[in-house]
Order: sequence, then C-alpha cells, then structure tokens
Amino acid sequence: MGRRRAATDPIYPRWIWIAAAATVALLIVGGAFVLRTMLFPDPGEGGTSGGNGNTPSAAEPLTQDNPAAVAGASPCISLNILTSLENAEMVRALAAAYTAKPRNVDGKCVTPAVTQEKSGVAAGKVGAQFPGVPAADRPSIWLPDSSAWLRIAGENATGSTAGQEGTSIARSAIIVAMPETMVRALGWDSTPPSWSDVFKMSEEQDVWERLGHGDWGKFKFGKASPLVSTSGLMALAASYGAAGGSLGGLDDMDLDAPSLVEKVRAVELGTSHYMATPEHFLWHAREADDAGNVAEFLSAVIVDEKAVWDYNRGVVSEDGTKKQSGPVPKEPLRAIYPNDGVHVADNPAVILDGEWVQSQQRLAAQDFLAFAVTEQGQDVVKASGYRSIQGKLDATVAATGRYAETLQPLPLPKAESLVAMQDSFHEVRKRARALFLLDVSESMVQETGVTKLQRAKDAVVKALDHFVGEDEIGLAAFSHVDDGPLQPGIVSPVAPLKTNKEDIIAKLNGLQAVDATPLFEAVGRFAGDQAKDYKDSFINTIVLLSDGKNDSTHPGDLPGLTEQLSHQNHATPVLVFTLAYGPDADVPTLLEIARASGAHYYDATDPNRLEEVLGELVTSF
Repeated sequence: MGRRRAATDPIYPRWIWIAAAATVALLIVGGAFVLRTMLFPDPGEGGTSGGNGNTPSAAEPLTQDNPAAVAGASPCISLNILTSLENAEMVRALAAAYTAKPRNVDGKCVTPAVTQEKSGVAAGKVGAQFPGVPAADRPSIWLPDSSAWLRIAGENATGSTAGQEGTSIARSAIIVAMPETMVRALGWDSTPPSWSDVFKMSEEQDVWERLGHGDWGKFKFGKASPLVSTSGLMALAASYGAAGGSLGGLDDMDLDAPSLVEKVRAVELGTSHYMATPEHFLWHAREADDAGNVAEFLSAVIVDEKAVWDYNRGVVSEDGTKKQSGPVPKEPLRAIYPNDGVHVADNPAVILDGEWVQSQQRLAAQDFLAFAVTEQGQDVVKASGYRSIQGKLDATVAATGRYAETLQPLPLPKAESLVAMQDSFHEVRKRARALFLLDVSESMVQETGVTKLQRAKDAVVKALDHFVGEDEIGLAAFSHVDDGPLQPGIVSPVAPLKTNKEDIIAKLNGLQAVDATPLFEAVGRFAGDQAKDYKDSFINTIVLLSDGKNDSTHPGDLPGLTEQLSHQNHATPVLVFTLAYGPDADVPTLLEIARASGAHYYDATDPNRLEEVLGELVTSF
C-alpha cells in the first residue's frame, strides 16, 4: 500500500439511514469531515464505486418525476451546486429541467445555481471548508465527476479512508481518444489494445514512420494533470496498474516500492506533455484539424468518452469552462476502450453538511438529487453525453461519440492509494527541459508601486517550486536599445534545477527593464537553440511571458516564426507556452505562437492573476 498523509484527528464514519433522503452528506464536526450515507440507491457498477449497491437494473423502471401541483412561494431557496469542469454542462441541463416544472420545498420554490471548478481544486476547497468564501456563496451540493475526489478530500481532511462515497447520477468511461485514421493504422479499430499496449506504443516515438506515415511525425501522447483532472488521475492509475501488472490491484501494491516507481517513470516517458485539463488537448487538436492535419498536434490523449462526443459534434473549449460550438471536425476522434478494462467517472453527488447549509437548502438539495435519478432526470443525463445510472445510452450520442455498448469497469482505488499516486506524480512524471523567457521591455516597469516585471519575477520564483531537481530549467530575457543586439539573452543556461536554482533566482532578481520588444527574434532564436539540444526523455519547452507586441527594428515576422515552430514540432518539438501579461499584450500573436508550437496560450491580461495563471501553466510539465 502507498504512503498516507498525516492526520491529526482520527474520525470514524457514521452510517445514518434516512428514508426520504437521496444523497450522501459531508458532515463537518470540529473542523473534520465525516461522510454519512443516506438512503439513496448507489448506482455503482462492477466495483467502480462504493455504496449500498441498490442500482436499478436496466430492465427495472426508474422512478417518475413528481413535481408539485403549484410552485412554492418566493423568495426561492437558493441551491448552490459545485461541479467539475467536465460535468458542469450536464448538471446545468439537469437544473434547467428541474426548474422547468413547479417545485415546492417547505413551501418555497427552488433556484439552483451551478458553478464549476477543476476537480482537484474543488476537492481542496471542500477539505478546507471554503476559506474566504461568504456563506451565501458556498455550495450545498458537491458533484464532482468522480468519487476519487470525494475519497481524496476525505483523506486529506481527516486521514480516514472509509465511507468516502457519493451517489452516482451519471457515468462516463475514461478512454484513449485518437484520430480515426491512426486507429485504423494500428489495427485498434478491430482489435482493441491493452493499457500496456497503449503505453508501449507511446514509447515508440517513430511508430508512424515505421507504419508508412512519416508525415504524422512523432507519436504525440497527451495526459491531463492527475492533481486536478479525473482523466489525468485515472491515466496515472493506469500507468501504475500496467507497471505493476494488475490494473485492478492497485490497493494491494506497495506504491512506494522503488522498482514499481521506476517502472512507472518509464511508462510516463511516453507522454509528450501534460496539461491542466483534457479540454486543452482537444482544443488544439481541433485547431490542427482546421488547418488540415490533426496529426501535427495529437496521436492519442486520455479523456472521458463524453469529451469525444463533444469533439465529434464540433464542441470544444479553450479553457475548460466556456464551450464553443462549430462545424464537425474533418477527422473525428475514436474512443478506444482497452481490453483490460476502464475506470468509470461516476459523477457522485454529496450534500455538504456545513453550518452554511440550512435546513431548507438541505431539503432542496435532496429534492433536486431525487429528480436527477428519475426517468426524466436520466433522460437529461443521456442527452448530455453520459451513460445513465443503469448504463443506458442515447443512440445518437453513442454513434457520434463512437461509444462502446458496454463497459468493463475497473475498481476505483481506495483513498490511500489515490493520494499516494498523486503524491508520487512529481517523482514519476516525465521531466521538463524548460526555458523561462521574459520580456524586459520598458513597458514592464511603467506602473507605480509594484511593477509588472517585479510581479513576473515573483511568479517565476514561485513556479520553480513545481519542479524537481532532475528537471532542467533555464532563464533568458529579451529587449534591446536602438539598433543594438538583443539583450540580455541567456542569463542562466538550462541545467538541472538541483544545480542552478539559486543562480536562476539571483539572475532573475537582477533583471532590469531595457527598451524595445524583439518578440519574434527572441522566440525564434531560443526555440531554435532548444531544438538543437532536444532531448527525447524530456518535455522540451519555453515559457514565454510578454506584456506587449513585437516592437523592434530587428529582423523577424510572425509567418516566419510560426513556420519555424511548426517545422520543429514535427521532429524536435519545442512547446512554446505563451502567457499574455497585462492588458496591452498582443494576444492574437501569442495565441498563434503557442498554436504553431503545439502548446497552449494562457491569459494573465489581468496582472493580478499572473501567479495563479503561471501556476496552472507549469502543470503542463
């Protein structure tokens, strides 16, 4: 078994049955959390989640919705619901269907309000009891996309590993998504691979050339961060399972064993890079598809199957929060279900029993969740791209998403195992070879008080904490005076962080603003240098922070730069993550630079968000 996080208060779960209730409540007692199960059927499947196992079979009829004859009086009960990014759209659709009929809870109408957050971030907020959030804005219901986050929140809050379960209202399998032509080239359309097969293929970087498709470049395999994303966490679980020889036996493994950790590190070497959310990958895959060659960006990515349905119907999101609809892609994605099973995101609902959840809100939450598992609620679930609690699918959704008819679910690891795998991520993840590239033009110091340059320095210093000693990190900056050369250039060469962290910080603190902004020259030069020293066993990247636009008499233009980056991306990809810093940043140019390199653009045009945004950016390594 893996290591456990320390707990100061031993908490023993209490199981309380309440006949009219329909959920699991998270009880705050003396600052600690206790999960208590209420009488509500848990639609766990094949051990994918805990609970009482009273899931209605596919043949059994679901309960019918029973709205009130007349809506309750105003003012309505405010029902705040916190979801993950992945399932927010579905929960909003449920809320709309719920309020489309009259509801009367304790004589009042009900107004649901849905907010969304990255799963791992939400788990942290729940565990900390939403510090700094006004009571009126705190959620009554937490509905993450996987019970993994309930277990992690409970483990981190109390150290207890028992009773950390919710009640599922929908399901979505965690699968491997690939462009259809690539699936056929590998023969996986007729013979699904195992997870080990998938990981071995990702390690064979030149597989496409071997199969006669050299124009597809290297095998580009993406994963989301296991610290904040369900698909990323389940991808890491699959890595451990494949390395340990048992996808379903993680709870019986010594997750700290050096031999296992080394095997997982070898598996993770096949990762091209990580991103905060799977939506980031699909956004760039769609950009590449629009340009005529999705293979330029993506060979495979681990996501939930609902994301494939979204992509194939032309719906993508740049930031995971705002969906954009457009034409269907030229080449759809295919959902690959490995033959040794898949983890299933079970979308569990819990009512938070904090002091901010009043009795009427609790009753409203129970009423809403009771609706969610009625036939009418489950029709909304299926229309939103999910499997119902009975495993049923909408036929049109299934055809568009290329869903498998049935699933072979893997058991969700216990809380202790999940936390241990998360804790190991810094140790097992593929190492980064990153150059921080800072704009030090005059505009970076024009504010009164704390300047943008100083904030950038502070944010980079904090971002260094994300990396480990074996990561190779460097620092460069760019500007120039009149027709003089680009300066200062490389100030701390890329080297193992364990040897140069102090030098980076010292040189960073010594940076001074100069004058012009030779943006194109700087990115082209340093991306070229990174490509020359390209290392297959690292994520080769540049982190570019700029507050303006190219303003220089030096040679260079955007078409030439993007052509260079696109060419490099084929054989020696150097990912240029761009961060627009301040309201005057040239956002379209930074977007195009990131796109051409296969990386992502991040928005810190509000300078107060720089530290937060840069922190999210470095989760891509």
